[in-house]
Amino acid sequence: MSTLFDNPVPFFKMQGCGNDFVIIDNRTLRLPVERMAAWAVKVCRKAFGVGADGLFFLEEAPAGSGLAFRWHFYNSDGSRAEMCGNASRCAARLAHALGLAPERHAFGTDAGPVAAEVFPGSGLVKVQLTPPSDLTLDIDLSINADILRVHFVVLGVPHTVLFVEDIAAADVARLGREIRFHGRFAPAGTNVNFVQVLDKSTLLLRTYERGVEAETYACGTGAAASQIIASSLGRSKPSAKLITTGGETLTVSLEQDKVFLQGAAELTFQGELYPRALGLDGN
Repeated sequence: MSTLFDNPVPFFKMQGCGNDFVIIDNRTLRLPVERMAAWAVKVCRKAFGVGADGLFFLEEAPAGSGLAFRWHFYNSDGSRAEMCGNASRCAARLAHALGLAPERHAFGTDAGPVAAEVFPGSGLVKVQLTPPSDLTLDIDLSINADILRVHFVVLGVPHTVLFVEDIAAADVARLGREIRFHGRFAPAGTNVNFVQVLDKSTLLLRTYERGVEAETYACGTGAAASQIIASSLGRSKPSAKLITTGGETLTVSLEQDKVFLQGAAELTFQGELYPRALGLDGN
């Protein structure tokens, strides 16, 4: 007789600077892509599921691609994301631990291949992000009765950057949501990064993430976008440390046309989830 606990699905829980993710090895589950978004919504729901900012599935790379593996990444609202900097470090470290990838490798994302280097024993992972595009400085954005000076760049996903004098006082929830859904960035919307420059080597960062629809403890591509824009404006050096809401530090280095992101990626726990208990179909 079938029970609620039939067909448990193994999962891993990881965090990169407080940005937390559930990871499923799809080499075993073989979940079809068309069902993954529904899984993300249910599994990432706090209190009722595992709880996370996002869910991604690891699986074999296409034959002949030269990639170690590929992923399918989803935000907690079920939207598919082209790229996520913090999740990419988690993916690289877990894939290495599972024997799916060597210390240095590349893996496939919707934004293109991502090169990664895992530093065993340190918890640190360095990834080369996809090249920036659509860099636009000094956008005057109308928000209610105010005009805000913002900047924009795409790093696999769209990012808007707003410099503030006191990051602790920034109204990230309200302004973040208004900018995220502003017509200037329709229809895709944008992530929104609030940045305070301490000095040319140190920035403070708070991010409102599209798809999560709230402030998160960290955003890897947001850190890189903030550094790209700060450097373009002469407000930072090519390499800088970005201190996130969670108190962790991400290092972003700009080397010619390449963008590197380094930070921690930690496995916090692993377990089994029961699809039927979450209102999901198993295989």
